[in-house]
Amino acid sequence: MKTLKPVLQCLLAIAVATALFSCGGSSGKKAGDTTASASTDTSKKASTAAFTPFDVVDITHNVKDYAKWRPAFDADSTNQKAAGLQTLAVGRDADSSNRILIAFKISDMAKAKAMEADPKLKETMIKAGVISKPDFEYYHMIRFTPGTEKQWIVVNHKVKDFAAWLKVFDAEGSAKRESEGLADRALARGIADTNMVHIVFRVTDMAKAKASIFSDEKKKLMENAGVVGKPDIRFYNAGQ
Repeated sequence: MKTLKPVLQCLLAIAVATALFSCGGSSGKKAGDTTASASTDTSKKASTAAFTPFDVVDITHNVKDYAKWRPAFDADSTNQKAAGLQTLAVGRDADSSNRILIAFKISDMAKAKAMEADPKLKETMIKAGVISKPDFEYYHMIRFTPGTEKQWIVVNHKVKDFAAWLKVFDAEGSAKRESEGLADRALARGIADTNMVHIVFRVTDMAKAKASIFSDEKKKLMENAGVVGKPDIRFYNAGQ
């Protein structure tokens, strides 16, 4: 009997181990499932947290000749970087090709503001052929989809309450807008006035886009969303 005792103990240990592994497997997960699940959760969090809001400045002005202005603008890139500015887009007004829109991403607001007030910038612009007083508008970007496009629409308007407006905008949905030739590109709020809304749409079909943006349906939607006054809607072609 004594010789059987170690054998019985061994069999008992195997039974316990088998029971434990059976319990662990009762959920249907394999040994690697926990790691895979954690990896998936991490990927989802990383994807959700991929976009970080940032500040931008839109500069608009008229030039004598775009073909002469553009090389001067490109040559000034060192000063732009020193001011903490990164070019996001350069556009030419579809109705007036020598009216220029430049969108910069800001890494340092103090430097950007200092650049705006710097007399050297005015001298640089005059030499490049700028013939109107530049208009600087600062925004806080809350949604942004990077990409390249040949045409886009910029919509600026004031709203009564941004949170209420955003609910209506999101309820309409990006899929519906895209079916109308308007792909969501950027959404920002004014820094000086947080109820000033700045929207950029990438145009996928100009005929549909114009029919939609100026439709009675869109006008009614804006009214319901609390848009104050007439929105400023401008069409731009990408500057080459």
